Amino acid sequence: MTVLQQPMPISALHPTSRPRSRNTVLRSRPIPNSYWATPLLLACEYPWAPTTPQPKLDRLLAAGVRTFIDLTECGELLSYEPVLASRALLMGIDVASIEYHRFPIHDRSLPQSVDYMVHILDVLRDNERRGRISAVHCRGGIGRTGMVIGCWLVERGIARNGEEALWMIAEEWKTVEKCKRFPCSPETGPQFEFVRNFKRRVAPMSA
Repeated sequence: MTVLQQPMPISALHPTSRPRSRNTVLRSRPIPNSYWATPLLLACEYPWAPTTPQPKLDRLLAAGVRTFIDLTECGELLSYEPVLASRALLMGIDVASIEYHRFPIHDRSLPQSVDYMVHILDVLRDNERRGRISAVHCRGGIGRTGMVIGCWLVERGIARNGEEALWMIAEEWKTVEKCKRFPCSPETGPQFEFVRNFKRRVAPMSA
């Protein structure tokens, strides 16, 4: 039997800037290669492999994830979007509560623009406002995912700047099983620089 660890969300690494949320209960890690960036945001690897005895997708749904943000390109991996509804039904979850958004970014690359990243953050903002749990993932949950998480930490005011966001991710990444093979998240120098240079928009986000 696998014993799930009880990680501390990134937001708890900086108590003075921890976001207030209706959902403040710490959750267990749904899958080994995942971590809670905030109580309402999970970072993880691609959650679908149909031959897996206990699909990762089911574990995310069981953990309360209702919004999926997929950063992979069309055709990069077998899409799980067509099976989301059936997996939710099998688990007794209202299909109407499930949302799927795809924001393709080429592997080991950057978003096409800062505005493109802002569109992703707007989805996170909307889901946080509604008290919904979101999961952000790419293929391995390392580069593209870490880049989005870093920008969100800056945008949300959890990190004072991109440098601090990268430090927070590095601390959390140490708890992820995959860090033994992939020691850094994000994955490439340009991805690190994208987060480091990302600026929070003028209006602070309300809790």
